[in-house]
Amino acid sequence: MKQARRRQSRTCLTFVMTILLGTICLGGLAILVGFGLIPQMANDAFGAPVSTLSPFQRTYLSLQLLIHQDALTLPVNPEAQPVQFLVKEGETANSVATRLYDLGLIRDREAFRAYLIYSGKDTRIRSGTYTLSAAMNALEIAGKLQDPLSQEVVFNILPGWRAEEIAASLATSGINVNAESFLEAVRQGKEGEEPLASYEGFLFPGSYRFLRDVTAEEMVQAFYHEFERSVTEDLRNAYAQRGLSLVEAVTLASIVQREAVVTEEQPLIASVFYNRLQQNMKLDSDPTVQYALGYGEAWGTWWKVPLTLNDLSVDSPYNTYLYPGLPPGPICNPGLSALQAVAYPAETPYFYFRAACDGSGRHLFARTFEEHLQNACP
Repeated sequence: MKQARRRQSRTCLTFVMTILLGTICLGGLAILVGFGLIPQMANDAFGAPVSTLSPFQRTYLSLQLLIHQDALTLPVNPEAQPVQFLVKEGETANSVATRLYDLGLIRDREAFRAYLIYSGKDTRIRSGTYTLSAAMNALEIAGKLQDPLSQEVVFNILPGWRAEEIAASLATSGINVNAESFLEAVRQGKEGEEPLASYEGFLFPGSYRFLRDVTAEEMVQAFYHEFERSVTEDLRNAYAQRGLSLVEAVTLASIVQREAVVTEEQPLIASVFYNRLQQNMKLDSDPTVQYALGYGEAWGTWWKVPLTLNDLSVDSPYNTYLYPGLPPGPICNPGLSALQAVAYPAETPYFYFRAACDGSGRHLFARTFEEHLQNACP
């Protein structure tokens, strides 16, 4: 009897063990299937995951993407207009995802973050300003943020550059405007109360931010609008009180800009040219000759230095050694300090100046030609 009971107990135990082992095997099989099937489905739908994920991370993130597939592949608003979105230097992927969600650009913050980690894009978000839209889905937005070339470009104009120098810098700026179209836009000028034959002189120096697909006309207008904003009514009134039109004032400022190396000397240099104009003396300014000569392969620059006696005799209305008064227009694009120097020049008795011999960039000023000759370098 006891032996029969023992055999029955062993049979029951074997049956229970068989069921448990079967359950464990089925569970393991399900896990194995899950670890293989779910990642494969995510790979098909969202592309390959980053290689640094562990098997568990890959499966977990794959599952999250598949559950929230609509939130990632459908836009928030197909009719939405583009907006500017700034990614700050050092900003985390979590912060970016939160702000995108708060602005209504993505449907699900956590799903977007999961996709960034899954794809490895969380570590490749670049700072910069981007043009995004709720008409884009989350995957497209994530891809935009990976562009190593920001959609906005910083473009600088240095005081004293002529239009051709600005145009030449476009080639390496990342802006999709070529030199020829830019110069054509500059030469178109403008009509109206203050007509301009050219925008030369009115391309205000400074730092600008442009989208890469900006047009030449839009760039020129941005420079001109900054000039309009910076040259205040007070400056314009000061020019008028000295008998100068706006174009004449900018022309004189452009000469002062090219003559002065040290900014604080600009009012002094402006005073010399005012004194000469009042006495009907020629301005005798080297930069006006340099502008007339333009670029030369022999000297490899737009501003030839030094000038020869033959250069000083070049027949051009811009040559102030030959023609009295101001040249026909600006010879460069002056900065605000040069424009202010023409509005508020120093009051001096000087009619001459020449470079000092110490290499400082400063000038020696003289009242008479004899003093001017005495200031020559030994």
